[in-house]
Amino acid sequence: MCTVKTIQLSDLSAMEQRFRATFINSLGGFKSLALIGTKSKSGQTNLAVFNSLFHLGANPAMFGFIVRPDSVDRHTLTNIRETGFFTVNHVNESIYKKAHQTSARYPESVSEFDATQLTELYENNFHAPFVAESNVRIAAKFTGDVPIEENGTIMVIAKYNSISLPETSIGHDGFVDLNAVGTITCAGLDAYYRTEPIGRLSYAKPDRLPENI
Repeated sequence: MCTVKTIQLSDLSAMEQRFRATFINSLGGFKSLALIGTKSKSGQTNLAVFNSLFHLGANPAMFGFIVRPDSVDRHTLTNIRETGFFTVNHVNESIYKKAHQTSARYPESVSEFDATQLTELYENNFHAPFVAESNVRIAAKFTGDVPIEENGTIMVIAKYNSISLPETSIGHDGFVDLNAVGTITCAGLDAYYRTEPIGRLSYAKPDRLPENI
């Protein structure tokens, strides 16, 4: 039988810093994974991988993501605030190593597109660049950000502007089959996973058990 280990708050505080960060980052489970593309007012492009995107609402269609504290330069956040636009590009297995590499601290004058050999793509006269190798590409409009005082992070809030994806991935009820388009997921800061669907269930009601749909 597997031994269960209980970790108290005092144990967390006593952990080595990097061990604690890795432990807590992976504890939250699988996360969304995307490359966020931006371009400064002067035309310098930037690309960064994020694993903190979350749904905010469908009407209006909105989402958010978390930016870590401003202890170092945050080119993505600066560009978003200055221009009001950015792109979200799903990561697939063919580009996950390049996506990971965008987390390196390149100077502002270096585009991660060039550094990782990912391809800038411009669609529908949108200001920010998409990732051509991504199968799901989202154009987003910045609406605001909220500082989180407890740990110095920033929640960025945005609206969907346009979405490009394979038509065959959209089901009759609007459900997007992310497995079919090759979107992968991650845990922690450096572990990447393929997805495999188990099933979809019917809307939960108190008078009957859910059924596969």
